[in-house]
Amino acid sequence: MLRKRVVPIVLLDGFSVLKTIQFSQRRNLGSPVTIIRTYNTRNVDELVLLDIDASRQRRAIDKFTIQDLAQECFMPLTVGGGVRSLDDIELLLKNGADKVAINSYAIENPSFIAEASKVFGSQCIVVSIDVVERDGSFEIYSASGKEVSMTLEEWLREVEKQGAGEILINNVTRDGTMEGGSVDLANLVSSVVKIPAIYAGGIESPEDCARIAETSISAVGVSSIFHFTDATPQDCRNAMAECGIPVR
Repeated sequence: MLRKRVVPIVLLDGFSVLKTIQFSQRRNLGSPVTIIRTYNTRNVDELVLLDIDASRQRRAIDKFTIQDLAQECFMPLTVGGGVRSLDDIELLLKNGADKVAINSYAIENPSFIAEASKVFGSQCIVVSIDVVERDGSFEIYSASGKEVSMTLEEWLREVEKQGAGEILINNVTRDGTMEGGSVDLANLVSSVVKIPAIYAGGIESPEDCARIAETSISAVGVSSIFHFTDATPQDCRNAMAECGIPVR
């Protein structure tokens, strides 16, 4: 059985770390270098770094920022934000990213996933999907406000068909709330696709992290409890191990 991963997620507004609540309320947390150095000491499995303003501002994530952060980062690094071309992906990979996350442009142009996977290898391509909970179901969330005609299940199948190597599913409704992750969403994603998937959104404790990891999801993305409580990635791994979940 594959070992489950605990994956810290770090959000940027270009140059500073921030934490959101439901992708709207923001709290600035300072220097990303400081955050990455802390995670280095905690032996995390990997790190996801997302510039959440890049797509909305129609710009690429700053390559010099990524270059500086990658030099500090001793773990595998996934980077996303404003990726709209093969050149954007190549630039990030050349400047220290191990994987590149695509979100908005993948929805606009699904064949871009296949193109990127063919050129760089599917293992480098992560498709990030933002989801909201509505009346007991899950819908794709568009930060731009553009209507998405596909259901979540349809988009998950399309992402896998196009050759993505991994999926990052962001639960916007629970983002930053620390009110508990959604087992239902984790189960839905892992039942629809066979490729690895990371669930993120609402994790309230190491025990809650283990609860999500008990599903067939491949990894749990965690942010707020690492910023605002004493919980550490090792605490999450310990809680998972106590539940009999194989962990890295």
